[in-house]
Amino acid sequence: MAEAVAVAEPGSVPLLAAARRAHRAAFGGAAAAAVVAAWAPGRVNLIGEHTDYNGGFVLPMALQLGTVLVGSPTQDGTISILTTSAEADEPHRVQFPAPRQGSPLSPGQPRWANYVKGVIQHYRGGPVPGFSAVIASDIPLGGGLSSSAALEVATYTFLQQLCPDDDDLVAKALACQKAEHTFAGMPCGIMDQFISVMGKEGHALLIDCRSLETVLVPLTDASLAVLITNSNVRHTLTGSEYPTRRRQCEEAAAALGKASLRDATMAELEAARSRLGEEVYRRARHVIGEIARTAQAAQALQDRDYGMFGRLMVESHNSLRDDYEVSCPELDELVEAALEVDGVYGSRMTGGGFGGCTVTLLEAGAAERAQHHIKEKYSGTATFYLTKPSGGAKVLPL
Repeated sequence: MAEAVAVAEPGSVPLLAAARRAHRAAFGGAAAAAVVAAWAPGRVNLIGEHTDYNGGFVLPMALQLGTVLVGSPTQDGTISILTTSAEADEPHRVQFPAPRQGSPLSPGQPRWANYVKGVIQHYRGGPVPGFSAVIASDIPLGGGLSSSAALEVATYTFLQQLCPDDDDLVAKALACQKAEHTFAGMPCGIMDQFISVMGKEGHALLIDCRSLETVLVPLTDASLAVLITNSNVRHTLTGSEYPTRRRQCEEAAAALGKASLRDATMAELEAARSRLGEEVYRRARHVIGEIARTAQAAQALQDRDYGMFGRLMVESHNSLRDDYEVSCPELDELVEAALEVDGVYGSRMTGGGFGGCTVTLLEAGAAERAQHHIKEKYSGTATFYLTKPSGGAKVLPL
C-alpha cells in the first residue's frame, strides 16, 4: 500500500484550524497568514520505564494526540511565539531576538517557552530567521504522555521548513533531547524525542537506548485496543525525585563495575547486595528486571501473545511501585480497577510516575466495559483515551 504523504491525524485537523485562527488574531496585518505548519505526536510507553537513561530497552508508540506549530518567517530578526494552552505558565506570549553568533538564547520565564528556545538554540540548520508562531496541543500537560517532547519535535520540524538541515532523524531527536537537558533542566533519556520523530502508524517501536537502534513491532490487530487513563494527578518531574533515581542507578552501576545497568545481571546484583544499601539495590533490581521484561514483551507482541504481554505489564507496574517507588495511590487504584475487568490483558503506570497515566492492553470489545468499571472504582476523576499507534512528526499542508 502506498504511503499517503502527511494525511493529517484526526486530532491535528481541529488543532491546525485553531492555531491558524489564533495566528491571524495575534499577528494581524500582512504577515497574518501562517505559511508553515508542523505536527509531532505525544507517546505512551507500553513497557520499559526508567530504563532509557540506563542504556536499556523501551517500547513506546506514538499517539494520535499531538502538538502543532504554525507560523511565518518575518524580516525583522525577532521571534514571537504564542501558546494557546490554558495550562501553560504565564505569559502565554513571548518575544526574543533570533540567536546569532555570540548572542545565544538562554532559558528563563515562562517555562513553556524554554522548550522552544532550547530547540532553536540547538537546531542543526540555520541561521534561524525571525518568525511568528502559534502552538496548539491536545496532549494533557503533566500527564506523562510527553507533551514536552512533542513540543520540541514540532518546533524542530517547523524550523526544518524555514531553514532546512540535513534530515538526519537520529540527530534531530538528539538535538531535541539536548534542548530539554539544557533549557528545561530535565535530564531525560532519549525515548520521548525518538518516538515522536520515528513513530510509525500501526507499530510500537522497540528502542535500544544504548545503540539507538530501533525495531518496528506491528500492533495492528483489530481485536486489540490500547486504553490510556489519565489520573489527572499532575507531576512535575524536575523535582528532586528524577535526578535522585538517576544518581542511584549510576551509583549501582559503578559499584558493579559496569558502564550502565544495561550490562548488569540479576546474579551480579544479588552478589553485591550487601555493598549497595537496600534502597539502591531495589532501584537497580527494577531497572535490570525491566530491561529484560521489555525485550520479552516486544517478542510477545510480535508473537501476538497478549496474555504474556499483559503479565509483563503487571510485573512492570509492581516493580515501579515497590522497587522504584515512583507510583502513587491514584495510579495503583487505576491499575487495580483495570485488572478486575474481563478482557483486560494487563495494565501499568506509564511515564515518569507520581501521577499521570496508566496504559492498559485489552480486547477491543472490552474497552467500554473497562472505562465504565474504572470510572466507578476510581476515587478521583479519570480521563480516557482509546488510541492507536500513530506516525511520527510531519509537515502539515496549509
